[in-house]
Amino acid sequence: MHPPPPAAGAAMDFGQNSLFGYMEDLQELTIIERPVRRSLKTPEEIERLTVDEDLSDIDRAVYLLSAGQDIQGASVIANLPFLMRQNPTETLRRVLPKVREVLQVASVEMQLTAAVSFLTILQEESMPVHTFAHNFLQVILLHVEHRDTGVSNTWLETLLSAIELLPKETLRHEILNPLVSKAQLSQTVQSRLVSCKILGKLTNKFDAHSIKREILPLVKSLCQDVEYEVRSCMCRQLENIAQGIGTELTKSVVLPELIELSRDESVSVRLAAFETLVNMLDMFDTDDRSQTILPLVKSFCEKSFKADESILISLSFHLGKLCHGLYGIFTPDQHLRFLEFYRKLCTLGLQQENGHNENQIPPQIVEHEKKYTSVRKNCAYNFPAMIVFVDPKNFHMELYSTFFCLCHDPEVPVRYTIAICFYEVSKLLNSGVYLIHKELITLLQDESLEVLDALINHLPEILELMSTGGESSVQENKLSSLPDLIPALTAAEQRAAASLKWRTHEKLLQKYACLPHIISSDQIYYRFLQRMFTIMMTNNVLPVQRAAARTLCIFLRYNRKQEQRHEVIQKLIEQLGQGKSYWNRLRFLDTCEFIIEIFSRSFFCKYFFLPVIELTHDPVANVRMKLCYLLPKVKSALKIPADMHLLQQLELCVRKLLCQEKDKDVLAIVKKTVLELDRMEMSMDVQLQKKNYEKDLLDQEKEREELLFMEMEQLEKEKHQNDGRLPSDKSFEKKRRDSRTSMQNLPKNIPISVPGPSSSTPSTSKEIKKSKLIRSQSFNNQAFHAKYGNLDKCASKTSTLAHSPSVTGLVRTTMLSLTDDSFRTRNTSTAPASFSSNPVLPSTSRGTGNTADPKGSGSKDAQPRKATLKSRKSNP
Repeated sequence: MHPPPPAAGAAMDFGQNSLFGYMEDLQELTIIERPVRRSLKTPEEIERLTVDEDLSDIDRAVYLLSAGQDIQGASVIANLPFLMRQNPTETLRRVLPKVREVLQVASVEMQLTAAVSFLTILQEESMPVHTFAHNFLQVILLHVEHRDTGVSNTWLETLLSAIELLPKETLRHEILNPLVSKAQLSQTVQSRLVSCKILGKLTNKFDAHSIKREILPLVKSLCQDVEYEVRSCMCRQLENIAQGIGTELTKSVVLPELIELSRDESVSVRLAAFETLVNMLDMFDTDDRSQTILPLVKSFCEKSFKADESILISLSFHLGKLCHGLYGIFTPDQHLRFLEFYRKLCTLGLQQENGHNENQIPPQIVEHEKKYTSVRKNCAYNFPAMIVFVDPKNFHMELYSTFFCLCHDPEVPVRYTIAICFYEVSKLLNSGVYLIHKELITLLQDESLEVLDALINHLPEILELMSTGGESSVQENKLSSLPDLIPALTAAEQRAAASLKWRTHEKLLQKYACLPHIISSDQIYYRFLQRMFTIMMTNNVLPVQRAAARTLCIFLRYNRKQEQRHEVIQKLIEQLGQGKSYWNRLRFLDTCEFIIEIFSRSFFCKYFFLPVIELTHDPVANVRMKLCYLLPKVKSALKIPADMHLLQQLELCVRKLLCQEKDKDVLAIVKKTVLELDRMEMSMDVQLQKKNYEKDLLDQEKEREELLFMEMEQLEKEKHQNDGRLPSDKSFEKKRRDSRTSMQNLPKNIPISVPGPSSSTPSTSKEIKKSKLIRSQSFNNQAFHAKYGNLDKCASKTSTLAHSPSVTGLVRTTMLSLTDDSFRTRNTSTAPASFSSNPVLPSTSRGTGNTADPKGSGSKDAQPRKATLKSRKSNP
C-alpha cells in the first residue's frame, strides 16, 4: 500500500514561522554543545598530564603513581604484569611500594584493576611462588575485607586462586593461623563469610589429619554461627570439606551437621543443606541413604509447598539428580509418591479447567501463579531423568500426560526447555518414540521461534528416530504414520522466513538436508525443492540463500526421477546462471561450489562446466571476481587426461581475462588465480598422491551412486510396465537395496550419512545382470526431452571437444605475448600430442563487454542474458 498523498495544508512551508522554528532548533543544539566545549582540557591541565618521553617505564610508573591522576595510576597498575616481565627487580623495589600506598585510598575501579593484575602476575609465573607470597599476599589479605562488596569479592577470588598455587607451609603460616581469629564471633559478618570460603578451599591442600585437627573445629563453629548468612555459606562449603577428609569423617562429622542445618529456622540455610546433600549422595552408602537421607528428603518435599518459593525452585531443579541418586532404595509406595510429587510440580501454577478464565481470577493470584514458571521449567529440564526413573516401558502410562502438558505449557521458557530435551526423550523411548509424534508436530507449529530454534538443533536425529522406530521397523514407510509432518515442516519454514530471525531460518534450511532419508523424493520435489528455489531468488539474506542453495543441491543429488533432475538443472542454469540479475548469477556460482562438493566430477563437468566458464564474459565485475575465486575448484573437478579438452577451455578463458580485463581489482585476482592454478598442477604431479587417491575413490563412489539412481528409475518404469514379471521385481528390489546401501556408506565428508549395512547383496542371476546392463546402457544413451535442449548443448559441447585438434600452440603464443614468465602455466606430462586448433568457446549475446560495468548490469534488474554457444574457426 502506498501512503496517502499529503494534503494541501500539509505541504512544506518555508515561510517566516517555519524559519523561526528552524532557528530555535539550532539554538537548542548550540546549548547542548556548550558543556562539551567547557569539558575540554585547558593548556594548563594538558601540561600537568604531560609526562617526559625520556623517562623509562619504571620512572614513568613511579612518577604517575606519585603525582598523576587516578586514571593514570590505574593505567600503571593495569600495566604491572608487563613491568614484572620486563624488570621484576626494579618493579618490586620501586613500583610495588607506591602501589601499596595508592591502594590505601584508591577508588573502586583501581582496586578491581589491582586485584586482576595481581592474579595475572601469579598465573604468568613471572616470579617464584615464595617471592609472590612475600610481596603480594599481604596486600591481598589486607583488602579481602574491603567495605565495598564487589571489591571484596574480587580480592577474595584472587586469594582463592592463589591458594591453589601457594605451598602448604605458606598457607599454614600466612592464611590458616590468622584465620582462627578471623572466624570468631567477635569479628564482623563479612570477615566470617570470607573465612568460610577460605576454609572450603584450604581442605584441598592439607591431609585428613591436619583438617581434622585444625580446620574441622572452625567449621563446626561457623556452622553454629548466630547469623544465618554465615551458617548458609559454611553449609555450601561442606561438600569441599567432605572431599578432603574422606568417607569415614564425612559420615561421623559432616553428615550430622548437614542434618542439623536441614532443620534450621532459616529458609536459605535449609535450602543450602538440601542442595549440599544432593551433591554428596555419591559419598554415602546405601544404609545412610535409606535410613538418614531418604526420610530427610521426604520431609523436605512434603513441607516444600508450604515454604518459600525458592525451595520449590531448587527442589524442582535437583529432583532428577535426587531420584537418580536414590534409585534402588525406594519402596513401590515411595516410588509412586516421588512420581506424583513430580507430576504436581509440572502443573504447578496452571489454572485448572474449572470453568474460570484468567479474566475472572484476581490479579494477585495470577501474579502469584506466574512465579511458578521456573518450577515447571526445571521439571522440563529433568524430564529425561524421570523417564529413566519410571523406565521407558512405562512412559505411556506414567509420564505421557505430563509430557503433553509440558509441550502445551502456556509459558515459552517451559516449552523451550522441553524442546531442548526432545531429542534425549526420543532416544530414551527408542521403539516407543511413536508415542510422541503429535508432540513433535505441536512444537514444530509453536508460535514462538525460540521453541522452534531449540527443537531444530537435533531435528535430523529426531526425524531419523521417528522414521526407524515405533511399532513398525520397516524404513520404507517414511513416516507414513505421521501425515502432518510435511505441513508442519513447511509451516515452520514459512514462519521463520516471515520473521527477522534469519539465523533460525538459516539453521532450519540446513537441517532440511536430512529429508531425503526421511520422506520420498516426490514429496521433497513438490513440497520443498521449489521452495528452495524461491528462497534463492527472493530472500535478501545471503546466509539464508546459501543454506537454501546447499539444501537444494542435496535434494537434487538424491532425486530419483530423471525428468525432475533435468528440470532443476535447467532452472539453475536459466534462472540463476543466465538470470537478468547479477545477484542471481552470484548465487549460481555459490550453487556450483556446492555441486562440486556434493556431486561427482563428471556430473559437474557434464552440466555446469560451460555455464560457469561462460560467466567470464559477465559485464559485472563482482561476478567475474567471484568466478576467479571458484576457478581452482573448477579445475580440481577435471579428470586428466579424460577432461583435457575442458582444461584447454579453462586456460583459454583465463588468458582472455588476463588480456581483456579492465577492472584493476578483478585483474589482480585473476593474476593470483593463475599462480594458484599453476601450483595445482605441480601439487597434482608430485605431492599429495595419497590424498588425491582418496579423493578419486570418493568421486568414484559418488558417480556410482548417481548411475545407480538412474538405473533405479529405469527399473521402476519397467516394473510398472511389466507388473507381473518376477525378474523385474527382483532387479528392482536389488537396486533399491543397493541405493540404500550406497546412501548409507557415504564417507563423513558427504553432507548426509545414514548408518546401514556395509555392502549390498550381489545378484546371482546372469540374466538379471545382463538385463540390468542393457537397461543401464540404453538409459545412458537416451536423448533428453525437447525442453532440455540447452542441457543437450552443454553436454554435447563437453563431449565433442575431446575430438578436436590441439590449441597448444595458440595457447602458448597467446600466453607469451600477454603475460610474463611468472604467469606461465607449466605443461603437464599427460598432455596429448595434438589438439584442435579451432576450440569452441562459449560466448553470450553481451559479447565481451567486461571492460566496464554498465549501469543496467550493475543492478539486480538488469537486462536478461541468453547464452549461446558459438564455435570460432581459425586457420590452421
